[in-house]
Amino acid sequence: MAILADAAKYDASCASSGTEKRDSLRSNGLGSTEGAGICHAYAPDGRCISLLKILLTNFCIFDCAYCINRSSSNVERARFTPDEVVWLTLEFYRRNYIEGLFLSSGIIRSSDHTMGEMVRVARDLRTVHGFRGYIHLKSIPDAAPELIEEAGLYADRLSLNIELPTDAGIGRLAPEKRPDGIRRAMGDLRRKIEAADEPTLQTRRRKRFVPGGQSTQMIVGADGADDATILRTSARLYGSYGLKRVYYSAFSPIPDASRALPLIKPPLVREHRLYQADWLYRFYGFGVDEITASIGGMLDLDMDPKLAWALTHRQTFPVNVNRAERETLLRVPGFGLKTVDAILSSRRFRRLRLEDLARLGVSLRKVRAFIEAEGWTPRRLADRADLKTLFAPKPEQLSLL
Repeated sequence: MAILADAAKYDASCASSGTEKRDSLRSNGLGSTEGAGICHAYAPDGRCISLLKILLTNFCIFDCAYCINRSSSNVERARFTPDEVVWLTLEFYRRNYIEGLFLSSGIIRSSDHTMGEMVRVARDLRTVHGFRGYIHLKSIPDAAPELIEEAGLYADRLSLNIELPTDAGIGRLAPEKRPDGIRRAMGDLRRKIEAADEPTLQTRRRKRFVPGGQSTQMIVGADGADDATILRTSARLYGSYGLKRVYYSAFSPIPDASRALPLIKPPLVREHRLYQADWLYRFYGFGVDEITASIGGMLDLDMDPKLAWALTHRQTFPVNVNRAERETLLRVPGFGLKTVDAILSSRRFRRLRLEDLARLGVSLRKVRAFIEAEGWTPRRLADRADLKTLFAPKPEQLSLL
């Protein structure tokens, strides 16, 4: 348990948002996607979730240079049987430690054999033991489509990890993996998810198939790709395969590493800035090229990407909070999605002043240089040093807002 739980920490594709709630009281089953327990991860909406996060095995026939469990790695190996994973999940749930299961694995014998054992875990939990909690399976590269489809009948979410942002990087560091095969599997899974979401003509009911959608993970800093390349790859994945989430995981140096890998770990704040940029083009209307146009391929580690964009587009500001459209308000540093919606709702009844924004939870210290309000016009846009001081969070205060 210690070996396989520790080995699973490198997989960041772990959140239960976007799935449906199963009522265990009405269905006479065990578990729920919502509840209390030891926190193992946070959903994108901030909800704390608890998952048993383990590998089926850390044996692997692949030799990916960046992976601690690669075949040439000198690590202690262990392996669970499917029955042992089922038993662990049920016992941890009964003790109120977890809400669900995240299961990944190294590849043993073949991709199909490994995927078949993972499917067996999910199938037995659902059909034999009536488990109603959250299940996230990490799909195995090159596994047969029928196994992926069966996994989707029992799992809330499936992840197919692309792992590196460029095909050249995958070819150099993970030569056994085929990026075109991974993308083809993502496309097949998207079509199956969309087909299941269409109501049938006879019953008008939708089929249950991976209700939480699919996700993927990219390692940051292993292959030398810059932030612009990573974000463009993410944008293509979101657009082409309907992903719920791309996770960014800072490369962590491993023992007996290949010379092709860097010797130091990239700063954790780089991973955080990528998540912030990801939020901007998914929810705030920014284009990837807008975020990365003037940074030489790398995000500014000293300030969030929205502020960095604002400083290079000073002519856009100040923005009048009583007249500006939603798309313009979303580009104001310090305004989040909920704040903008609250402003649009409130200004239908009165012209907003700074104190009104404060009552909506806005940090006036951050936004006053970028906005006009009733009775307020900034004398000047503060210089870069001033704004950097205002917006630079302490490490424990990093957020996606």
